[in-house]
Amino acid sequence: MSDLDSLKERPATGQPVLSATHVTKQFRVSGGQITAVDDVSVDFHAGKVLAVVGESGSGKSTLARMLLRLMPVTSGTITYNGKDVTHIKGSELRGYWRDVQAVFQDPFSSFNQFYSVGQTLRRGMGAQGLEEETLDQLIETCLGYVGLKPADAVHKYPHQLSGASLRVSALNVLQDLRANLGLTVLFITHDIGQACYLADEVVVMEHGLIVERGTTDAVIFEPKNDYTKRLLADVPDLKGSLKVRKPS
Repeated sequence: MSDLDSLKERPATGQPVLSATHVTKQFRVSGGQITAVDDVSVDFHAGKVLAVVGESGSGKSTLARMLLRLMPVTSGTITYNGKDVTHIKGSELRGYWRDVQAVFQDPFSSFNQFYSVGQTLRRGMGAQGLEEETLDQLIETCLGYVGLKPADAVHKYPHQLSGASLRVSALNVLQDLRANLGLTVLFITHDIGQACYLADEVVVMEHGLIVERGTTDAVIFEPKNDYTKRLLADVPDLKGSLKVRKPS
């Protein structure tokens, strides 16, 4: 099967594809330690969008770094497609990064300003050992998925693209990729309004702990935790704008 075909592969929707089980992260500081993520367990189901919401210091970004294997866990287990990937290294880790990747918030800091879009994509995809013809086709396909014309985009440098082009209505693009490719998405945000727009399920974190979780409708319309209620209060029109989602 070619790499182009693999883009269209869809895992069984609803099955756990990535899981964190009793994951904890502690940092040593002068005089003791700080627990940034405290015994967190969460499943990411194939073809679904899970939003992790919380203010600065809630632990959501630390959790994401551990899931990406950019930061080691203090304790707990991370599994991908049923395989323990908590401590994998070398070629196994590179293979994991091929499937589990991040889209960072700031588009400009995510690009090397000295490389064109084409060069950046070739460096990343070329590391997978793809043949030249397949690489060209894959770059064209991927740019098309995010609404960019390959003939225009590949020769441009990041500063030559508008902010709108770099963001390409990111939430809508994620929705389209999920629908077309069956992608599983972890969406990290402090904005519970964005989370509710995009996600099937929402996890709310505070001080390294999960304080609430549930379907998006349940979290919006029937929040249990006071912290979740405070986050929702910061988006006063949220329930009205999403009232069509309210369960009957």
